[in-house]
Amino acid sequence: MFATAACQPARETESLPVASRAADIALASDVTVVTARVTTGATLATILQAERLAASEIATAVRRASAVFDLRKVRAAQPYRLERGPSGTLRHFEYEIDGDRQLHIARGDGDDLVAHVVPIPKTRRIERVEARIGRATPSLVAALEAAGETIDLALAIASILGGEIDFSTEVQAGDRVAVSVEKQFRPSAGFAGYGPILAVEFVNAGRRVTAVRYAPEGGSAGYFDERGVSLRRFFLASPLKFQPVVTSGFSRGRLHPILREVRAHLGVDYKAPAGSPVLAVADGVVVSAGTAGASGRMVHLRHANGYETQYLHLSTIAVHAGARVRQGDLIGRVGSTGLATGPHLDYRVKRNGAYINPVAAHRSLPPADPIPKAEMAAFVRTRDRALEELTATPPVALASH
Repeated sequence: MFATAACQPARETESLPVASRAADIALASDVTVVTARVTTGATLATILQAERLAASEIATAVRRASAVFDLRKVRAAQPYRLERGPSGTLRHFEYEIDGDRQLHIARGDGDDLVAHVVPIPKTRRIERVEARIGRATPSLVAALEAAGETIDLALAIASILGGEIDFSTEVQAGDRVAVSVEKQFRPSAGFAGYGPILAVEFVNAGRRVTAVRYAPEGGSAGYFDERGVSLRRFFLASPLKFQPVVTSGFSRGRLHPILREVRAHLGVDYKAPAGSPVLAVADGVVVSAGTAGASGRMVHLRHANGYETQYLHLSTIAVHAGARVRQGDLIGRVGSTGLATGPHLDYRVKRNGAYINPVAAHRSLPPADPIPKAEMAAFVRTRDRALEELTATPPVALASH
């Protein structure tokens, strides 16, 4: 079943010339091409039924596709293209899974249907982007939008530097950012999104903060300052994508806004719109995920070193008990379930079984491991090359894939 989302189909049809197999002579076409978007509540089967394909073709197509892709993860509003041949036969079907992959169903050897998940062809190039905070562009998002970029780049920068800069309170006029980032382009559709950031420099109130992407041998890529110190913290700066506004802090005696009685508030309330993504602040295991009385829908995670985190009043939950999560994984969305006056996130932290102030806990946690001494020379080469790219004006073309 597709995810629920309002969507009107953008359906276009065209006829294609087709050659007779017997004589290889172009005949009047019985082939129809349909270009559309998935509608709410549709399944692959209902899409193919709507295009009047034969029942046997639909059954085979669904069986082949489900062997290579979880059809429950197909989403509303995603584009697809279908070629229907004579007598309800399926010639070709393409569905865009995400910005990087497509599901293809087509005729293979012996005229049988074959399904594959294939990469979307793209051209990549490294570009340097600059932006400045000012009166007309008072935030990182506004500054980058004025430079012609999208909010996705701002979110990526904030996730890298969020442990060093509070992007909701510390950004001020005169600050500037420069970033060297991979951009991806599709031949027919143009800009197709951002790849990894290679290096970023943010000057905040005269303080220069730099991050360089580096993958230690045998490990995953991370971001490090010029000295090789990791910018990744044990906890993310917050469970929301931008450093959010705290509307109610940690307290042992707070007047409850609904019950009108003084009681402990064992977390912090973050202001956020309903539906905002809520992220796991660290690697961990889901202890519980479900409805918890006045807390509404809640996710409870257990982390290393005696830490636990809780995320209350969620509108939806994206994980289940026993699942392992990585730092930054989506675990739910902001809501107002349980005893809540409106959409917000009540975020709580425990250490060794006792609740502690989340804001103070985050500030006190050390960074992840630095670059090992044995790899420092390789890191320095990567750092110098990345910082050189950061000062280069022309885009650097990369191979297509």
